[in-house]
Amino acid sequence: MLTLPVASVETCASFATSLITNARSTAARRLGSASFLGGHKGLLAAAVVPVASVPSSRPVTTESLFSFAGWGKPTAPMAAAGVAAEPDTDNPGAGLQFAEFGAGCFWGVELAFQRVPGVVKTEVGYTQGAIDKPTYEQVCSGRTGHVEAVRVVYDPTEVSFEGLLDVFWNRHNPTTLNRQGGDVGTQYRSGIYVFSPEQEEIARKSLEAREALIGQKIVTEILPAKKWYPAESYHQQYLSKGGRFGMGQSAAKGCTDPIRCYG
Repeated sequence: MLTLPVASVETCASFATSLITNARSTAARRLGSASFLGGHKGLLAAAVVPVASVPSSRPVTTESLFSFAGWGKPTAPMAAAGVAAEPDTDNPGAGLQFAEFGAGCFWGVELAFQRVPGVVKTEVGYTQGAIDKPTYEQVCSGRTGHVEAVRVVYDPTEVSFEGLLDVFWNRHNPTTLNRQGGDVGTQYRSGIYVFSPEQEEIARKSLEAREALIGQKIVTEILPAKKWYPAESYHQQYLSKGGRFGMGQSAAKGCTDPIRCYG
């Protein structure tokens, strides 16, 4: 627990306000919808922490700061548990295989894989969490342990798992913990979720090779694929369908157009 001196109350109030401002900014970039911001006030509504409301008779702690902001006591994300920790037993189809990745906001990641020849289907969703059937709002709280991920169905006769890993590494920064650009939170962590010992071995060798190439420590987690929860329908193929500006981005195989992450 971090304890701050009473003299730092103004700083704490400013810090709380900046945290919420960042959350609102992230949501605005992701959905571009004022109605979304207003409709989820428990998660994103602006909170003001008046200096006068902070008791001057005791130290300001991280717990009391979050309480003043209306968030309650901050907690670490829960580890995968219960039904959510069960293996992913879905069937990709005859002759096809699954691959699953977390690399920040799943919209842009999905479009990158949609463009790969040999990828038959993509779906965005939530996995590696602690509760059954999570909603987007719950995942955004950062407390369920889920990661925003993309599950790919691919034909191994047309594209290899190694080839998909190349797309994964090139799509995001695997050296930043729980963060991709302006998106911050455990739901944005970097991860490779494997469906077989062979995939795990390939993923670990690929990670080592990537570390050697860039000369930096990679924080990507490599874990067995767990129960998959498809995200809400409006998230699916979001960018190719138009994104927030109604300007669809090409999902054509082999397309190399720059990807606009939020549409």
